[in-house]
Amino acid sequence: MSIWFEWIRMRSRLAEVQISLGRLAQAAKTVGRKMIFMEVCGTHTMSAFRSGLHSLLPSNVTLLSGPGCPVCVTAQGDIDLLIQLALRQDRPMTICTYGDMIRVPGRDGSLEKARSCGADIRVIYSALDAVRLAQRLPEREVVLAAVGFETTAPGTAAAISEAKRLGVKNFSALASHKRVLPAMMALLDAGEVRLDGFMCPGHVSAVMGWELYRPIVEKHGMPCVVAGFEEHCMAAALALLAEMVRDGRKELINAYPEVVAPQGNMRAQELMDEVFAVGDVRWRALGTIPGSGMIIRKEYADFDAAVRFSLGMPEDHEPAGCICGKVITGMATPHECKLFGTACTPINPIGPCMVSSEGTCQAWFKYHRVGVKRAGLEACTTRGIA
Repeated sequence: MSIWFEWIRMRSRLAEVQISLGRLAQAAKTVGRKMIFMEVCGTHTMSAFRSGLHSLLPSNVTLLSGPGCPVCVTAQGDIDLLIQLALRQDRPMTICTYGDMIRVPGRDGSLEKARSCGADIRVIYSALDAVRLAQRLPEREVVLAAVGFETTAPGTAAAISEAKRLGVKNFSALASHKRVLPAMMALLDAGEVRLDGFMCPGHVSAVMGWELYRPIVEKHGMPCVVAGFEEHCMAAALALLAEMVRDGRKELINAYPEVVAPQGNMRAQELMDEVFAVGDVRWRALGTIPGSGMIIRKEYADFDAAVRFSLGMPEDHEPAGCICGKVITGMATPHECKLFGTACTPINPIGPCMVSSEGTCQAWFKYHRVGVKRAGLEACTTRGIA
C-alpha cells in the first residue's frame, strides 16, 4: 500500500511540475527578453540542481543562487577566529560545530585540521547538544560555533537561555548569525546584478513570516514568492514570478501556506529577541551590512565567547583565486572560477562554496558536470567520490 501511495504521489507531483513548467514557458515566451530570478537559500540551490530543474527552464529564464548558504556567507575572519579559539592552549577547550563548518578553510587550515593537531572538535546536530556536553565536561570550556540565518538562530538562543537557567558556567557561543532580508536589500541597493524577482526561502519564512519580504516589493518593486523545497514547489514559484513580470505586477506571494504564516513563529522570534540584539556584522563578499546580524545581548554576556575570551576580530583573507564571494552574490557561476573542478573539489575545497552541502559550487560539481575539468572528476573518481 505504501509503495502504491508513493507512486501516486510521485505521479501527482510530476503532473504539477509539468503544469508549472508549461505556465513558465508561456510567460517566458510572452515576455521575450531574458529574465533572471534568484533563490536565496542553500536548500533551494541543492534541490534545484539535484532535480535537474535548471535544464528544464526556458532558454530566456535563469535561476541564480544568492547568499543563502550559511557557511558560505560567514566572513573569513570569523572562520579564522574559530580556528584560533580551537587551538588555544591556556585552558581546556572544546568546539562544537555543525558538520559543514568543520572543513571550511581558514588562513591557517580548518577545524578538521585543527582536530588532527589535537584540538577537541565535536560535530553536533542540535545547539542543546553543546549545553549537555558542557554539563558532562565541567573541566572544559565548551564553545558552540553558532552560524546560520533565522532558521538556526532560535536553536542557539534556546541553548544560551537553557545554559543560563541551568547555571552552566563553562558553556558559551561564538555567534555569527545573519538576517536574510538585509543581505537581499544590500544586493539590490548595490545594483551590480540585474534581477527580476526572488524565490524566497521557506524555512526562514516559517520562522519570520512571509511578510518579512514586503520591503523588497515596496522599495525596489521586486516580485517575491515564498517557496517550498521540492521540485513542484520551485517550478510553481518560478511560474508565478514569470507571470508577474509578464503582467507588470510587483507582488509578494506565499506559495508555501502549509508551512509559512504571515507573521511566522512568534515564539521563536520572542526567543531570538530575548537573547540577541540586531547589529552590524561582516559577510563574505558583501562586507559589513548594517543591521544584518544577531549579537548576543549584554544580559547574556557570560555566554558570549567573544566577550568571555576577549577575542579580537581578525582581518578577512580570501583564498587566492577563489571567487566564492562572486558566486554567492550572483555575479559569477562556479564554471567561471579557474580553480573549480581542478584545485578546488569536494575532496580538497579551497572555498566554502565547495565545502557546504548547500554551497553552489558543490551543487555544480555534483549535478551540473558541464565545465567540470576532467582532472577534478578523475581525482574524485579514483577516491570513490564521483
